[in-house]
Amino acid sequence: MIMPVWTIGQKRAAGVLAGVTAGIVGIAFAIGELPFRLSQIWTLVLDLAAKNNVPLLVTDIASLVIQCSMIIGFIAVSVMFMVWWERKISAHMQSRLGPMETGGWHGWAQTIADAIKLLLKEDIVPFAASPWVHFFAPIVAFIPAFLCYAALPFGEGTIAVDLDIGVLYIFAISGLSVLGIIMAGWGSGNKYSMLGGLRAAAQSVSYEIPRVLSVVPILMIAGTMKLTGIAAIQSEPLAWIPFLPNWFIFYPVIGQLSFIIFLICSVAETNRTPFDIAESESELVAGFHTEYSGMKFSFFFLAEYAFIFLSSGMAAALFLGGGSGPFLPSWFWFLIKSFAVVFLFIWFRWTFPRMRVDRLMEFCWKFLLPWSFVNILLTGAWLLR
Repeated sequence: MIMPVWTIGQKRAAGVLAGVTAGIVGIAFAIGELPFRLSQIWTLVLDLAAKNNVPLLVTDIASLVIQCSMIIGFIAVSVMFMVWWERKISAHMQSRLGPMETGGWHGWAQTIADAIKLLLKEDIVPFAASPWVHFFAPIVAFIPAFLCYAALPFGEGTIAVDLDIGVLYIFAISGLSVLGIIMAGWGSGNKYSMLGGLRAAAQSVSYEIPRVLSVVPILMIAGTMKLTGIAAIQSEPLAWIPFLPNWFIFYPVIGQLSFIIFLICSVAETNRTPFDIAESESELVAGFHTEYSGMKFSFFFLAEYAFIFLSSGMAAALFLGGGSGPFLPSWFWFLIKSFAVVFLFIWFRWTFPRMRVDRLMEFCWKFLLPWSFVNILLTGAWLLR
């Protein structure tokens, strides 16, 4: 057996990676649980406001502004990281040196340069476009993602709005983003864009059905639609295999089927390969965002990656125990699990070829949907045993 020989550069890179990982883990351990730290800071702010006779209404508004800013900031930073990470993964998979070297150490500055480029590019509106529809389409595509993050549990007590119907809320609000895609296709005054928008609408409506049904077994077992409640149920050891956590993905057949269907439908919902029919470059130039440039184009890009992390976060909360884990704070475990699912999204993109549009729809209606119903029946039989 021939053992691989590491070069000096590879050894240095592995050492740097180990150091960075150890540093991140150390920082997370030092910070601890975020609600405790944030409550301490907010208590100091309220005491300072009381000493200066600041009205209570002002502090309430400031609290809402700070929460919204934190969500927007997290989305922006996580999207930039995911873009850089996808370039790194694709570079390793396809032996492409560009994304691994350009832009400083491991290409970290390339994504920042791309963001600046998009900010500086000219905003072009086609003559045949509907100006207002063309303008509002990227906003309508992004806002649902921002609203959904408010109900996503990032760990123990780290949630903006802990809704009793959190699962239903996220499914309902996230489905509105397809309106932005349809608006972009119709408002561009371009037949290719229109075809891309219609494809996206058909695909999103179709795959939303098995996606919702894939979660029904989890709701049946948990008895709640509250995401924090579902995550809390999974914090105990598994009854029949004590050394495994009580994650729903470990439930025989039921958990695996639910997770696989949810993951496949989530990839389709975000228009990622092999389900990127709505923006298939070889057929529709770029699909629904052909006529967009600059910041308007970046909003579609931002929405796509925001929904990728949202779907991954939901998978972590529904199937992987949320923020439960030993030693480290819950928010750190939640991010590890979520980015592990994000890796699957990226892995799929650089592995599978694009599906033909008719086969894509047949796969949904003739395969995923029947198996979703079968899984619900299996769950009912398991609960009645």
